[in-house]
Amino acid sequence: MLLSEVFLPEFIKCDLNGRVKDDVFEEMVDQFCRVTHKDVKNDIITALKEREARMSTGVQNGIAIPHGKTAAIDGVFGMVGVSREGIDYNALDGKPVHLIFMIIAPPVEAGTHLNILQRMANFLRQPEFYTDLINAKDGDSVYAIIKQYEKKDVQRG
Repeated sequence: MLLSEVFLPEFIKCDLNGRVKDDVFEEMVDQFCRVTHKDVKNDIITALKEREARMSTGVQNGIAIPHGKTAAIDGVFGMVGVSREGIDYNALDGKPVHLIFMIIAPPVEAGTHLNILQRMANFLRQPEFYTDLINAKDGDSVYAIIKQYEKKDVQRG
C-alpha cells in the first residue's frame, strides 16, 4: 500500500494548535471524524493512548508516529500533522515534535499497518523529506511531497 493512499489531503493538518501530545491527538482525530462522518473519536484516542503507554512514539529528530488498532474503523487511515512551534510529546530523544504521522487500522489489517510503519521509517531516514514537509504551506503541498518521494522510491526500485 502506498503512503499516498493512506495519508490523503483531507487528513493532513498543517499548523496544529495543540502544544501537548493529548491535545494534538484530540485535534487530529477530531478532523478525521469530521471528514469521515464517523463517531469513533473515543475508540481511536483509546487505541493511540494504549500504544503510547508502552513506549513513546516520538521517535527522534522532531518526528512522532503514533499508531493504534481499533475495530471501530474498517480500513487503514493516516493523518499528518505539522507543528511549527513544536509539541511537548515525551519523545525518546527529549526534543519537541514538529511532524506527526498518525496511523489507525483495524486489528485485521495488522500486516498493512506494519508495512506502512516500515515505509514511513524508510522515508524519514531522508532528512530532506522532513525538511520539505515542515516547510509545506498546506495539506495539498504535504500530499504532493509524499507522492513525489514515493515516485522516487518506486523508480529506485
